[in-house]
Amino acid sequence: MKYTMEDLAFIKNNRAPQSKTTESMIGKICVVSGATSGVGLEAVKQLAKGGAHIVMVARNLKKAENVKILLHKDYSVSIDIVIADFSDLEQVREAANLIVKQYPVIDLLVNSAGLHSTKRHLTKDGNELVFQANHIAPFLLTMLLLDSIKKSEQGRIIQVNSEGHRFGGLNINDLTWDKRPYIGLRAYGASKTAQLMTVMYLAKELKETNVTINAMHPGGVRTNIGSNNGWLYRAWLHGVVWHFLKDPVISGDALYYLSASPK
Repeated sequence: MKYTMEDLAFIKNNRAPQSKTTESMIGKICVVSGATSGVGLEAVKQLAKGGAHIVMVARNLKKAENVKILLHKDYSVSIDIVIADFSDLEQVREAANLIVKQYPVIDLLVNSAGLHSTKRHLTKDGNELVFQANHIAPFLLTMLLLDSIKKSEQGRIIQVNSEGHRFGGLNINDLTWDKRPYIGLRAYGASKTAQLMTVMYLAKELKETNVTINAMHPGGVRTNIGSNNGWLYRAWLHGVVWHFLKDPVISGDALYYLSASPK
């Protein structure tokens, strides 16, 4: 696999200064997926600090409850938990139905749930696991919540993307990797490419509405993505790569800026 300097632009981008805002989020209904660790956790911390009402979409109830306790203790904000495993699209539909019934108006949706795997797995829906968890499920959640987001005075959608889209491309003729050897980095890159293409498409579709959508690269930060992979991958990640990564708090600042800034 060969990379050009353009492909490696994320190294330069990782050193870019971070924009910040002190705008309040009091009274805003914010739905965040992947909120129990990494980028998503930093996002809900910042949103809670800004006074938002947070709806966490999480796979693990115990982890979500621990985050809820932490945020309520530190910021005394309202927090709800909705359980959904993104490897099961029916759970995503059920979660979306619960959310729109309770919250007819949604001000912000942050899709931050993410997955990386070194091995190929298919979901019960027949999709490659990483592609479904990173792209199909967030896209489905977005579309099911979109009408409620449009009811906000200024609805916003943020897709946590990655410079990893440069490493994969997208083979639409083999999304399940049936015809070629599975390469985890490329599968991850394919999911991020699909995310980015979808954001660009929706940005055009929503141009004449009160809803904006942005994709953001969180930077090279320490997260739990890929933590379910084998010991060799984990040893490489924590023994080598980890030392070059930043605290994910910087990604929380970026997400809050996109969530609250009037610009």
